[in-house]
Amino acid sequence: MILLAVAAAEEHAAPLFMPNWAFALIAFIVFLLLGIVTWSFRDVANRHAHKVDAAAADHSAHSGAGEHSGH
Repeated sequence: MILLAVAAAEEHAAPLFMPNWAFALIAFIVFLLLGIVTWSFRDVANRHAHKVDAAAADHSAHSGAGEHSGH
């Protein structure tokens, strides 16, 4: 009996504060901005290769088999 009453009950739509397409537009803009931020950091490692090479040379000159700190 209760199941029949629940099934027959009229559904009420929840009012939204903006149209449905606006939610999709906001999501698209957010993902677009995140993509731009991600794109801006591409190839960062290669831009600083001279720093990496200098640090690697410094570490290889000072490290011995028994002196490795484990990091």
